[in-house]
Amino acid sequence: MRALVIGAGIGGMSAGIALDRQDVEVELVEIDPLWRVYGAGITIAGATLRALDALGVYEAVQREGYVGNGIRVCSVGGDRLWDVPTPMPEDSGVEGCGGILRPVLHRILSRKVLSAGIPVRLGVSVDSFQQDSEGVDVIFSDGSQGRFDLVVGADGIYSRTRQQIFPDAPLPEYTGQSVWRILTDRPTDVNCRHYFLGGPAKVGFTPVSATQMYLFVAERTQREVRNADELHDDLGRLLADYGGIVAEIRDAVTPDTEIVFRPLEIFRLPAPWHVGRIVLIGDAAHPTTPQLASGAGIAVEDALVLSEEVARYDSVPEALTAFLLRREERCRFVVESSIEIGRLEQAGASPEEQTAIAAAALAKLAEPI
Repeated sequence: MRALVIGAGIGGMSAGIALDRQDVEVELVEIDPLWRVYGAGITIAGATLRALDALGVYEAVQREGYVGNGIRVCSVGGDRLWDVPTPMPEDSGVEGCGGILRPVLHRILSRKVLSAGIPVRLGVSVDSFQQDSEGVDVIFSDGSQGRFDLVVGADGIYSRTRQQIFPDAPLPEYTGQSVWRILTDRPTDVNCRHYFLGGPAKVGFTPVSATQMYLFVAERTQREVRNADELHDDLGRLLADYGGIVAEIRDAVTPDTEIVFRPLEIFRLPAPWHVGRIVLIGDAAHPTTPQLASGAGIAVEDALVLSEEVARYDSVPEALTAFLLRREERCRFVVESSIEIGRLEQAGASPEEQTAIAAAALAKLAEPI
């Protein structure tokens, strides 16, 4: 079997690794000629750590990122209120949560892709598909052509693959929140994720290594483009009422501090997520917001489940139908739970309401996929 994976981000690389292990001949194409990754860090739920373990990279994430347990909920002033458990089954072999820099996770996954001998063609995209009952003929942007048994669209929230196979698919829409992120030093006594709730925005931080963490702020605001030269002042005003470690980080921000500011967007793509032998995974099919720290996780799970079903069935269309049956409900649960938490944040709901939904959702995600 030959498979083409479009997009060499987290989901695409995971799909390449998982399919290769099933003796599928895999080829990855990535439109960015430099194979870059953007953003600061990501928070990783326990279910995501389990998926990364199944992919064979948990030890590297543990070594080069952060893994731990629990979420500490604090007041705006910085006082500890309570801890939210992040349980995983004892036999899972992983901790309950984690964090890692995006470039570090990219390096871990790309290292595994290349060590497996999986070809990655950079600066290449797909111009067109033509499929029949036996396969998919693909014409690439560099003029080359190929024929594949399976095509996997893992090219993100603005997926061109989705536009090509579902031209009437909904477009991403703004959720009403934008997120700020800055990378900073990690105090030695910070050994878990933190939330600071009850203020004008949701504030928190996630350890991403032995020495670093990132601070995030989820702000309800009109969608807008911020002037990069004013971001440090805007963030300072947003965090003016916060105490404790948040205040220390705020006061250390300067015009030279690298601040990532981006809107949160989603869309809901009705099932199925495939046409014939072409299937969408990850953000191309079910983008979510970061409230449950599970967007990357469900993309990796997609890759694992897809490879399992491809190995189980002789027919690719049957495998894709089985894939959807296993994935749709779980992915929809992650998206809807994340959106609901975001809605509560925007509505100024109590910290108890916000964290209760998160705790229940994380417990459900700990169930087997």
